[in-house]
Amino acid sequence: MFKVKDLMFIIAETPIHPGSGSELGIVDLPIQREVYTGFPKIEASSVKGCLREAFEENRVEDKEAISLIFGPEKEEGRGDEDLHAGAIGITDAKILLFPVKSLKGVFAWITCPMVLKRLQKDLEIIGESADFKIIKNSVPLDSEVVISNDGEEKVVLEEFTFKVKPEEATSNIAEWLAKNVFPSEKSYEFWKEKLKRSLVILSDDEFTQFVKTSTEVITRTKISPKTGTVERGALWTEEYLPQDTVLYSVLMFTCLRSKDEEKKKKAKLWAEDPEEEAKLVYKFFKSTVPRVIQIGGNQTIGKGLVRVKFLKEEANNG
Repeated sequence: MFKVKDLMFIIAETPIHPGSGSELGIVDLPIQREVYTGFPKIEASSVKGCLREAFEENRVEDKEAISLIFGPEKEEGRGDEDLHAGAIGITDAKILLFPVKSLKGVFAWITCPMVLKRLQKDLEIIGESADFKIIKNSVPLDSEVVISNDGEEKVVLEEFTFKVKPEEATSNIAEWLAKNVFPSEKSYEFWKEKLKRSLVILSDDEFTQFVKTSTEVITRTKISPKTGTVERGALWTEEYLPQDTVLYSVLMFTCLRSKDEEKKKKAKLWAEDPEEEAKLVYKFFKSTVPRVIQIGGNQTIGKGLVRVKFLKEEANNG
């Protein structure tokens, strides 16, 4: 069983393409989505693989520790008896805040009661809580929004106009999100204040429409160096989660599953008590993971750069 748990927020610093493969729809290379809601997501395997890659590139001297935490890769000459599962569990990254164009304030972050209720459930899993009373008291209807700033009668998002439904509790939600989602660095003070002013809670149905239709779709081509024109068949479209999208994933840690105690002691990740060992794994992970990693495709053209932030900030060394 997992002994230690935390929440990891994922903030898109550049557009992200967590690809789902090719399709016969309008977009050739769409992003990953939940089947029954259509909400964007990033598969747990993608998140875990990118975290492992970041560890391996930045902590070359800790190869044994990385192998113990993430699990060894099956290599030629290694017996099955040397293989074991990793000590970290990661859930799919779920959507939390989605940026959309706004007539006032350039853009707004949108969310909905279903997303906030999911967050509440996931906070309970890690032993934390957030009292989002708006879910109980004031669920917006279609063509209505609940906003965190006062004095507005209407909000224009993309080409749609929404009536404002007053609700004081929205400001508390915006405060909680601003405090916990963004890092404590001064460079994020502006974004914290913007979130407090620019959080919009839509109905579940309206939110679903935006996250399905307001992603970035980019057309790409391959130019022939000989002719200077597009090569035959080399024209395609890719879908991206826009910059400033916020997702989150639940992280869970257990004791190391390897039976090699000498290897665990060498990596300074051994303890007699399984819960204490899980805490060592958790501490190593949080103190080692780079705060900016790359997720998804098109790494060489600057896509997929994300900043990670842990809910339990006090345990962070970065």
